[in-house]
Amino acid sequence: MALTLSSCASAPTLDQQSLARLSSQHQLLEEVPFHAQRDYQCGPATLAMVLEASGQPVAVDTLIPQVFLPDRQGSVQPEMLATVRRQGRIPYVIPGDFNALLQELDAGHPVAVMQNLSLPAFPMWHYAVAIGYDVPSKQLTLHSGTESARQVAFDRFDATWARSQRWAFVALPPGQLPVSLSADALVQSVNDFEQAAGSKQALPAWQAATLQYPDHAMLKFALGNALYNSEDTQAAIKAFSDAAELDPTLAEAWLNLGLLLKENEAHQALEALEKAAALKGPWQVQARLAIEALQST
Repeated sequence: MALTLSSCASAPTLDQQSLARLSSQHQLLEEVPFHAQRDYQCGPATLAMVLEASGQPVAVDTLIPQVFLPDRQGSVQPEMLATVRRQGRIPYVIPGDFNALLQELDAGHPVAVMQNLSLPAFPMWHYAVAIGYDVPSKQLTLHSGTESARQVAFDRFDATWARSQRWAFVALPPGQLPVSLSADALVQSVNDFEQAAGSKQALPAWQAATLQYPDHAMLKFALGNALYNSEDTQAAIKAFSDAAELDPTLAEAWLNLGLLLKENEAHQALEALEKAAALKGPWQVQARLAIEALQST
């Protein structure tokens, strides 16, 4: 089987500009702990490694009932991500390409990867943790199965990774961000975490994301919601105002801005609500009702 896999493998495409931006052509995250996999327990073991590396130590045995599905003899992706959130960390699914994998490792982020170690017709799903790379020798270093710091050729690894659509994620505490994600992808990942953990826990992530992408209106809007739910009304007003300025078609930003201003700044509140009411969409009716209520007082 190994001969069959290696004979079909081809070297992954590496973007030369991305490689040039790596701080080193060699990287090894020696501080990432190793937990040997027991039968069908590569999912819990992988989670324990990336969570502990993020500063959230947790025993493998604690994770098994949260993520292991006996009828499937393994763990599936939604349970993996949900378990990370329950542990107070944000799972960011990274782009499915080798360049993103190397960028995250270069930033010091161990990467949980999903592989199929068999043929597509007879899958043998497996999770491992990428902890390092060596570009000149084209070797990736993994904590995998019962082997710590196992080295595997780029092409051989990529052949097995590709069969999972190159699915991988990093687990980071709120406030730390991956380096390979777009602003839209950050919105989705942090929003999923906020739904599970609450606005106060997600607030540092929204703050960090708006610093990384200061011109993204939806990030500003999401920050405003988190600030309001964290009882920081004045900061929320500023965030909604920034969101509306960045994208004047963002009706929900105008609506929330108007609702927060109506108690003390009636004129400004009316202006914001009128802009929301002028935009067709699901917020139009609510904006008009708010205008009527404000004018009747």
